[in-house]
Amino acid sequence: MPLALLALAIGAFGIGTTEFVIMGLLPEVAGDFDVPIPTAGLLVTGYALGVVAGAPLMTVLGQRISRKRMLMLLMGLFIAGNLLSAVAPAFGVMLAGRVVASLAHGAFFGIGSVVAAELVAPEKKAGAIAMMFTGLTVANVVGVPLGTFVGQAIGWRITFVIVAALGVIGLAGIVKLVPDLPKPEGVRLRDEIGAFRNVQVLLAMAMTVLGFGGVFAAITYITPMMTDVAGYADSSVTWLLVLFGLGMVGGNLIGGRFADRALMPMLFISLGALAVVLALFTVTAHDKVAAAVSVTLIGALGFATVPPLQKRVLDQASAAPTLASAANIGAFNLGNALAAWLGGIVISAELGYTAPNWVGAALAGSALGLAVLSAYLERRSTAPSKVVAGAAPTAEIPAPAHH
Repeated sequence: MPLALLALAIGAFGIGTTEFVIMGLLPEVAGDFDVPIPTAGLLVTGYALGVVAGAPLMTVLGQRISRKRMLMLLMGLFIAGNLLSAVAPAFGVMLAGRVVASLAHGAFFGIGSVVAAELVAPEKKAGAIAMMFTGLTVANVVGVPLGTFVGQAIGWRITFVIVAALGVIGLAGIVKLVPDLPKPEGVRLRDEIGAFRNVQVLLAMAMTVLGFGGVFAAITYITPMMTDVAGYADSSVTWLLVLFGLGMVGGNLIGGRFADRALMPMLFISLGALAVVLALFTVTAHDKVAAAVSVTLIGALGFATVPPLQKRVLDQASAAPTLASAANIGAFNLGNALAAWLGGIVISAELGYTAPNWVGAALAGSALGLAVLSAYLERRSTAPSKVVAGAAPTAEIPAPAHH
């Protein structure tokens, strides 16, 4: 794998850290600005919505410049947003800093996926995408726990200064290591938007929303589930999240490896297994060991879908992939927001802290249904062309009935 992927992974590590570290620092931030916890929660929601909106917006704005230069500008935006958060004198300024940083998120992963895929041979594309996303998954194992620890011990502002410094390292890596690949000739914004008329692109994005939504339905409410149901101490939640992160790292690498060999079967297996594990989590959440295993498996199976889904979008929008690739990153965050909302509804309905797992299982099962539909439509659309290509005389066209 080219060294340029390391630069992309470092950028992804910084972005992953800033996205998730805020969850562990909400009490400190809320106390500092004298706002209630639900208000401080807007720092999570605002970031997610910024990713959804920023992914297509920043990609469109970057149409006229090279992908390398756009990646550099996005890292600059990420650095500025985190520095603004670090020095924010008021909660509104902190929220603005979060939104500025989030605008870089979707476009960075979207454009980065396209660049990563172009740096390697066609049969290694999903593996290259997975290598970049490794930065995001490792952030959950190393960056988020360390950032939370530093924020609680020294001050949350220091955490955001460190994250901005990671952005500087990522920017330097992109400048030094990422080649200035030529933009494809003749690809206009109209072509990029036209990719969304492809039903396979839309199906892949819907799978992303539902499949990853299944993961976040459970993980958003992991703290009350593990403390009130499984019986863990509050201090143990950090280590359970590390297990979740380790699962993500393993699942991401496995998903990248097997998606290059058999993309749709990889999606069938990972989404089907994710739905089963989430359904079982309603039971396993009552036992400490079984709960820890389940959390790890949810991370692994959830992220095993990421490289194949991202590659699926790139393949189906191959003529103009940049906007579709970035929009699919927004779809991950849309899934996160939707699932967290649905999980909150079932808890508010007094169905218990394990009820979001049923929501997650239903979402993952729905994503599996869309994957089966996608494969069926693809088979149906390619079958006739194979018949015509293989048939020389017109009179022999009925022959495929004997195949």
